[in-house]
Amino acid sequence: MVGDLEAVTCPPYDLIDEDELARLRAGDAHNVVQVTLPGGDYASAGLVLRRWLETGALTVDEPAALYVYEERGPGVLQRGLIGAVGLRQESERVILPHEDVYPGPVRDRLALLTATEANLEPIFLTYEGDGPASDLVDATADRDRPLLEMISSDGFVHRLWRLPDDGTIAADLAPRQALIADGHHRYAAYRAFQASHGGRPGPWDNGLALLVDARRYPPRLGAIHRVLPRLDPEKAVDRARSAFTVTPLPTGGPSLDRLPDALRSLALHPAGLLVAGAGRLWLLTDPDPSKLETAFPDHRSARWRSLNTAILDHLLIAGTWGIQADEHSVQVVHDDPAHAIAKAERTNGTAVILNPLTVSEVIALAAGGERVPRKSTSFGPKPRTGLVMRLLTP
Repeated sequence: MVGDLEAVTCPPYDLIDEDELARLRAGDAHNVVQVTLPGGDYASAGLVLRRWLETGALTVDEPAALYVYEERGPGVLQRGLIGAVGLRQESERVILPHEDVYPGPVRDRLALLTATEANLEPIFLTYEGDGPASDLVDATADRDRPLLEMISSDGFVHRLWRLPDDGTIAADLAPRQALIADGHHRYAAYRAFQASHGGRPGPWDNGLALLVDARRYPPRLGAIHRVLPRLDPEKAVDRARSAFTVTPLPTGGPSLDRLPDALRSLALHPAGLLVAGAGRLWLLTDPDPSKLETAFPDHRSARWRSLNTAILDHLLIAGTWGIQADEHSVQVVHDDPAHAIAKAERTNGTAVILNPLTVSEVIALAAGGERVPRKSTSFGPKPRTGLVMRLLTP
């Protein structure tokens, strides 16, 4: 194995922006980003992975096992299990997606999975447990020396323990439901890869996942903000006046200095939208009911229609601004509104900052068979990429 784990691991692929990607690629030649974000050269990613295995930069842990994984940071402790989870039809209501996906990222992750024949980073599942599996996770972390330990650049401590399963965990988890907290595009790629094998049983019937008991370790839920490059913010706000009440927020000084006050104003309006760009901030509230009715699909529930991301996607971006959203025209920034605003100003564009949804809203919608709009939720803390991967072929 390589020596410095912090230098060769990275955040999940969809949290890495262009600047971070360049920094990681310029660093250690064994950083896993060389495989998880190969710039479209999927075949090379597969060759790199196999070379690392052949040279011993990566080792195969045998026999197969589960792993206890812990993340600890300021005010945060999360523990869970990393292992292979069986892929099921959505109609079976065992693994519940809560968010729609973009086709482009699914194609990207599927191409990478096909080329590498590996699950490179675990998806993040939560479930209501508080049973023997959780007892075993805690007992292992509290008692045993970890297999590995590292501190990432954000100050989080990551620890991993090997956990041979004597049947306790499988028996406890078998009857339970799990919610996909993070990794909808990867899960969709898992399912597409499984389907490509025409029903033949094989390792593609499982996917790598981190499973966290939400009763013991409630996940944090942040917002995912939008950046629309080259959309002039003044013109965007003028057009928004036809469907929203627009309140200009105080000016004077850099917009990032005024952001804390703006976020406090936004927090008073759960479904409100904070628009930023060109050094200015505006609060959008009270969407026109008749325009909402026209913008929303007919079959959606009242709970879904109240979501800020539904209002954003359907009434503002698609309806008022007339933009067909994809991963290029509407970019996303997880959790960090200051970064979203800075990114918008670098691209002469517009940022839209949102309040986070609540866990109860997400669970209620998923349980009712509905999904929130794409990129509505940022569950955390997310697992570090590169500590555990799963090979589908020897």
